[in-house]
Amino acid sequence: MKRLFVLFFWVLTLPVFAQEHPTEVSTTADTQVEATEEGKFNAGEMILHHVGDSHEWHFATIGHSHITLPLPIIAYQPSKGLSVFSSSRFGHDFKESYNGLKLEHEHLVAEDGSTVYDFSITKNVASLLISVVLLILVFTTVAKGYKKNHGRAPKGLQSFFEPIIIFVRDEVAKKAIGPKYEKYLPYLLTIFFFIWFNNLLGLLPGAANLTGNLAVTFLFAFITLLITTFSSNKYYWTHIFWTPGVPLWLRPIMIPVELIGVISKPFSLMVRLFANITAGHIIILSFISLIFIFNTVAISPLSLAFGLFISCLELLVALLQAYIFTLLTAMYIGGAVEEHHDHDHGIGGDDANAPAHVHAH
Repeated sequence: MKRLFVLFFWVLTLPVFAQEHPTEVSTTADTQVEATEEGKFNAGEMILHHVGDSHEWHFATIGHSHITLPLPIIAYQPSKGLSVFSSSRFGHDFKESYNGLKLEHEHLVAEDGSTVYDFSITKNVASLLISVVLLILVFTTVAKGYKKNHGRAPKGLQSFFEPIIIFVRDEVAKKAIGPKYEKYLPYLLTIFFFIWFNNLLGLLPGAANLTGNLAVTFLFAFITLLITTFSSNKYYWTHIFWTPGVPLWLRPIMIPVELIGVISKPFSLMVRLFANITAGHIIILSFISLIFIFNTVAISPLSLAFGLFISCLELLVALLQAYIFTLLTAMYIGGAVEEHHDHDHGIGGDDANAPAHVHAH
């Protein structure tokens, strides 16, 4: 549906993209589509602004009219104090300044060059707040269902989410972490449903690309690193600083390698989610852009067909990426809390019998 909406949006705004005046620039703050000197459609500019963050929420463009929701600008300047106002103060093209502040490529700066601390509610922040409210409402209802239907068959939302919750508990938490899984299950369920919900919300018309934002994926990866580090036992650190199963002369060399591994694991979580979600949006927008790059509707059936195919694929990717992020997080935590085994020190068996997450470590 999102892709059909995008196609409809571009068809309506075709006169803007195919302007006769080559130096004219469209004024939409969300897309900021710019014509080149030859009057050609700038696909790269449009795509980057669609997958990026913004200080206003752009829903649609009908002709030369833009349906947008201005968002709050919250800025603190040491010399002037706190400023709170609507982003509409910057004008419909964000080229105006207000109260000594202006937006340059979605970055809030001061006209006099002084320091500005930006705490604005951007499109991604607003989407984050909406998803949090949605999660609270959904799982409050599910929790009430558990209390009301205790000992009976689940009903309503509970019947839909219970198999998913049980799957995360039994197939992810228990198998990857072991007996201590209950302590970490709330976090695993939180990241799974947060990522899944926001992946799906990102497919709606006019929605934000929240899980395709590095700041969001970095935060979850950093929390995973903190939980793994502070939950780890002495055997975990012994494996890092005095790696068992290797010659003594090689163990000091393995220390920096193991430490790099500690950092690279959450880094891979961050990049994997960001890259997969953003790539899907970019591919779709690229296919649709072909219509305007070649400046003909003859290619639209092919572009639309590929766009619909990738859109359907993204529904699977939305769930798959939530599952992968949660599974890898559970494996990293499981490797940190795992109790001592004799085969870790080369006693009583081949290392091939070690659990899967030990090999992954």
